[in-house]
Amino acid sequence: MNYDAIVLGAGAAGLMCAAVAGQRGRRVLLLDHADQVGKKILISGGGRCNFTNIHTRPDAYISANPHFAKSALARYTPADFIALVAAYGIAYHEKTLGQLFCDGSAKQIVALLLEECAKGQVDVRVGQPVGAVSHADGRFTVRFGDQDFTAPALVIATGGPSIPKMGATGFAYDLARQFGLKVVEPRPALVPLTLGGDDVLFRDLSGIAAPVEARAGKAAFREAALFTHKGLSGPAILQVSSYWRHGEPVTIDFLPDAAPGWLTEAKRSRPRATLASVLALPDRLAQTLADRLALPGELAAQTDRKLADAEARLKRWTFRPNGTEGFAKAEVTIGGIATAGLSSQTMMAKSVANLYAVGEAVDVTGWLGGYNFQWAWASGNAAGQVI
Repeated sequence: MNYDAIVLGAGAAGLMCAAVAGQRGRRVLLLDHADQVGKKILISGGGRCNFTNIHTRPDAYISANPHFAKSALARYTPADFIALVAAYGIAYHEKTLGQLFCDGSAKQIVALLLEECAKGQVDVRVGQPVGAVSHADGRFTVRFGDQDFTAPALVIATGGPSIPKMGATGFAYDLARQFGLKVVEPRPALVPLTLGGDDVLFRDLSGIAAPVEARAGKAAFREAALFTHKGLSGPAILQVSSYWRHGEPVTIDFLPDAAPGWLTEAKRSRPRATLASVLALPDRLAQTLADRLALPGELAAQTDRKLADAEARLKRWTFRPNGTEGFAKAEVTIGGIATAGLSSQTMMAKSVANLYAVGEAVDVTGWLGGYNFQWAWASGNAAGQVI
């Protein structure tokens, strides 16, 4: 059972890597413990797979080495994957902010990748546990079910621990450590935040969303925020969650398009209006914010100073999350196999010849909206070109 390369993990990065290598004439074995390939692809984008983002660029990725992703991303771009999608006649559309989705189903992307693997005569096997992995005399041996397979090259493409109900585990990190590679501590990313203390009141707004600008540290995103029965979610919150650390605040600008002094101007033009009535927000959210600002009655009854203070608070409303909803609800994982130990050109480990790591297993995490799929395609392609 000898091959030129064994790829562990039949997700986006593993499928791409195996397909590229197979079409180069390499004899590739693709293994996954799940009962079918591409399980995360199938649930992505509400079942329509947000397969790339046309605005992909290196600064949309988080890593201990922010430059690491540049090489792979430059050599396999969104246009390259879009061309592949088009070649298969898959209809797609841009939803917002450069995010591309299938018009039909994520199943089309999985079918595309499997067909690309078939073109390269990749041997795809699923539904058995991956057991011991060893390395001796220049060959890797992998136990899959009750069989042993060997190859001179091994690719770790088993992802991170986000969405464990889909079978995700920290296997990639265990394997990396086995071969002496360092791992940047993994944590949930693109994940809802939970609220406690004085912020618990906002849980009563569960289901209400509004366009805002959310900020954590130096990162800021303008998209929708959604209040939940546990805290905060929605695209803007998922984005800043990747930058948020325990103990730090998250600030929200509830009216990012409002001009400075808008509230005192409202007092002049609509003196009998209430604060809640002039907030261009859903009614219950507007009333909750007005109650917290303790400005009852008509605007005419408020001093300009109080209105200026209220405007400032609405511009930088501070929440102090007490945690996240964890890997169970995280779309991806931040951290992973340290890039310092990998070649940015080939994704090969510097200390172990012909051992590679790609996709989410690596310490490269993209923004919400197709960026992580583009990293999977790009890193998978980088390794697939050389194994």
